[in-house]
Amino acid sequence: MQNFKSNLPKNITAETEAKTEISKSSSLPNDSEDTDAKPFVFKQKAVNRHYEPTTQPTKVFALGGLEEIGKNTYVVEYGNEIIIIDAGVKFPDASLLGVSAVIPDYSYLKENQHKIKALFITHGHEDHIGGIQYLVKDVHIPVIYAPELGAALIRDRLKEAKLQDKTVVKDYKADDRWRSSNLKVSFAALNHSIPDAFGILIETPNGNIFTTGDYKFDWTPLGHYTEINKLAAIGDAGVELLLADSTNAEVEGYTPGEKGIIDNIDKLFLKAPGRIFITTFASNVHRIQYIIEAAHKNGRKIVILGRSIERIIKIIRQMGHLKISEKEFIKPIDVQKYKPNEVIVLTTGSQGEPMAALSRIANNRHPQINIQPTDTVIFSSSPIPGNKADVENLVNRLTRVGAKVIENSPQHKIHTSGHASQEEQKLLFTLLRPNYFLPMHGEFRMLKKHIETGESVNLEKGHGFLLANGDQLELLGGKAKVGKRVEAEAVYIDGKDATAQASNVIRERDILSRDGLMAVVVSIDSQTNKLLSAPKIISRGSFYVRESANIIAESINIVTNTVLEILNSPKPTFGAIKQGIKSSLSPYIFNTKRRNPLIIPVILNKKSDVSNDTQNRNNNGNTSNNGNNGNNNNNNDRSTNSSTNNKPTSSATRTKGTSGEGKANNSAKSTSSNKNQTTTKKSKDTLTSKPLAIR
Repeated sequence: MQNFKSNLPKNITAETEAKTEISKSSSLPNDSEDTDAKPFVFKQKAVNRHYEPTTQPTKVFALGGLEEIGKNTYVVEYGNEIIIIDAGVKFPDASLLGVSAVIPDYSYLKENQHKIKALFITHGHEDHIGGIQYLVKDVHIPVIYAPELGAALIRDRLKEAKLQDKTVVKDYKADDRWRSSNLKVSFAALNHSIPDAFGILIETPNGNIFTTGDYKFDWTPLGHYTEINKLAAIGDAGVELLLADSTNAEVEGYTPGEKGIIDNIDKLFLKAPGRIFITTFASNVHRIQYIIEAAHKNGRKIVILGRSIERIIKIIRQMGHLKISEKEFIKPIDVQKYKPNEVIVLTTGSQGEPMAALSRIANNRHPQINIQPTDTVIFSSSPIPGNKADVENLVNRLTRVGAKVIENSPQHKIHTSGHASQEEQKLLFTLLRPNYFLPMHGEFRMLKKHIETGESVNLEKGHGFLLANGDQLELLGGKAKVGKRVEAEAVYIDGKDATAQASNVIRERDILSRDGLMAVVVSIDSQTNKLLSAPKIISRGSFYVRESANIIAESINIVTNTVLEILNSPKPTFGAIKQGIKSSLSPYIFNTKRRNPLIIPVILNKKSDVSNDTQNRNNNGNTSNNGNNGNNNNNNDRSTNSSTNNKPTSSATRTKGTSGEGKANNSAKSTSSNKNQTTTKKSKDTLTSKPLAIR
């Protein structure tokens, strides 16, 4: 990165000391229970806001990270220049069946990629870097600047995805600076649950913007100290807009320090009579480091279970953050070679994930390790919202097989958050004194509470903005207003697929899981525009068919009347038949069963005699249907239309269906004057918009 002349005071230039020492006599809070303590206040200089003569606004918006936890992706745009802050993923809840992750819609960035100058990363957690592999696949990112550990994690992920040649990843340090024609970027070290966490300052012609990433004020940190002096100097220089972490906006007091948590874990290590199983977030690098060091100090060999933890340990060892010999680690298969009190197992599964190592152990499905009566299982974590039931089920299973389970509680304080609580948020407002505030990284109620906290300190009422992803905030001449929206919908990742089509499939999967499906098979003759037989209805997951004969009968009547009405219309089409079936049948099913199943019309277009064999297969619900599912509530449906392609067999002619959205084989023109010939040519016509032949 290059140096540049900055508007910031001299005391935060490259000579700034990297950390701020806190004396023992300081009035700052520690790990005590005094949650009512008030933040200290620095002697403040007058704010010196810098606005350059310009008619162009600075636009700030989120593609992800507002009204949610995760998917953090923020954009700062001025003129023909864009910089991106973070590119994260969001982990799905249980309702998103088969979804591995959620990312933002990058359409705006793709359309404006010629403006993108760089992507800056605040720290290496997945909700801030996990979307990079999907972003660089579709959008040209000239360079990614990240802290040392974050950069190592990004390189590893891009290499795994074979995308390392798509962009350049460079490290930055606390005193590095970057500039483009109109934007200047610098950094301030903050404390979080991972080494190398930074806030980012962006100097624009319409004032300075500061974003915290994830942070807390930990006065007894395991990692580096927060650069409080630099934050104060940034505040003196003037912060036009603050974007700040809102995760703990509803939590009063201070977030407990990491050192107190580690001390409590150490005591549990000393008391455990046998093997220790400990699980924590794979992203909590500080705690993983200490657990491994504590195991070594207590003479225990270390077993690592879980790919995510293995990956992070490999990288921090390569970087020199973990100075433990390789011989202190053993393989799971070698556990039986040691006494129970000589082993500690560091494992994934803190959220009760069914495929994580700890769940497999609890279910006796792990090939090398099972629970013994003297084992102690420590959850150095807290359930993420939505995961509580899964964690409780896991604890019950572990207890049932004989383990002593210890969770985070008032009696055992073995986990703390990596995010600032209310008093720390007040301290940040005191230091930075922003003119405008955009709370981020939180659900709606958290964002709202964060604004209230700011107003209780020094934020002017009306200067806090509650925005959604895609809402643009425009800064111009000391004023802020909400501008136009950009596309910012969620994109669901199904396996390795992150396309809009994958999102449609997942929505269909969700409907199927709740309301089931109904396949409606209709046989028609497009040459005569006649309905050949009563419609067949096949229901799966909507209602119990044997106890719903009257519903099936009425559904058949509704479909029959609808199809006949359309066939007798001036211009009947397959599309009209499909839509008519759904439009008429959906209200009836909802009114009788309070269900909205996927209704899949299957149209068999017959041009000659259909064999009894085919009819029997249809009656048994084995209709050939290669079409895709579709939402009956005006979503894109993918029904199946079929023309019979008659070929002589031993004694019958089989009907084969072809599938596709809005496609069908129209009535074939006669290919032979011989009326006894049983074969016909396939029609090349599609009936998406063409009428059926009227004979």
